[in-house]
Amino acid sequence: MENNKLRWVYLIVLSIIWGTSFILMKRALVGLTPVQVGALRILITSVFLLLIGFKRLLKIKRRHWYYLTLNGFVGTFFPAFLFAYAIEKIDSSIASILNSLTPLNTLIFGALIFGFGFRKRQLIGVLIGLVGTVLLILKGAELNPNQDYFYASFILIASVGYALNVNILKKYLHDLDALSITVGNFVLLIIPTLIVLWFTDFFTTFKITETSITAILYLVILSVFGTGIAKIMFNRLIQISNPIFSSSVTYLIPIVAISWGIFDGEKITLIQFGSGFIILLGVYLVNRSK
Repeated sequence: MENNKLRWVYLIVLSIIWGTSFILMKRALVGLTPVQVGALRILITSVFLLLIGFKRLLKIKRRHWYYLTLNGFVGTFFPAFLFAYAIEKIDSSIASILNSLTPLNTLIFGALIFGFGFRKRQLIGVLIGLVGTVLLILKGAELNPNQDYFYASFILIASVGYALNVNILKKYLHDLDALSITVGNFVLLIIPTLIVLWFTDFFTTFKITETSITAILYLVILSVFGTGIAKIMFNRLIQISNPIFSSSVTYLIPIVAISWGIFDGEKITLIQFGSGFIILLGVYLVNRSK
């Protein structure tokens, strides 16, 4: 299949997988703490990737390891914990809408740090997206006082990490195949993740119960599909398209995530829906062709 068509296939499949990831995280948090969800998600994914792609480590050259380390921490390690903490405090559907700011951040940091150019229309799109984000957070805090919207900032920070991740991959790791990049990322994160679990006393305090086992099952599904397979596909998508198109998968994620959220009993008001629409409008302006 031609790359031009294949990138749309990847975009749609990734939106379904990652849109479902939010509800899986929410279910996993019923029996696990945010730190445990973030750390175990990385460890389970690492084991899965090593099983299917251990030999790919031999393809990685010395010059790649620096960028793989940087890429792994900003695009996987920190976001895994940030999302787990955020979804414990705010609705998963709202988190998915905030995550749609990733293409805007990709544009901003691509221009500021990586030297990618942008047009005036794209800058307007960025500003519109920011207005929608502010409205979403302020109205959400007003309408849902039981939720701590301070944690919405964790999603915004994670989206910056994703934006840096996309630009690093496109500029510095374009000559490495998608599976090698993904396996390399997670191999580097195994030791830091084990250190996090050790210092949070996971190995001495974790208890096996029916609730924790169910939570881990959700986490295994999330790790294998929502992280392992999805990361491989996303890294490949970046290679056959451009950073802005790749990150635009976050346009479609909220549709899937909100559907799951409503099914799970979450409520989204017209004001929040309108704020989400403003964000997507800004993202559309950033990505619209001439």
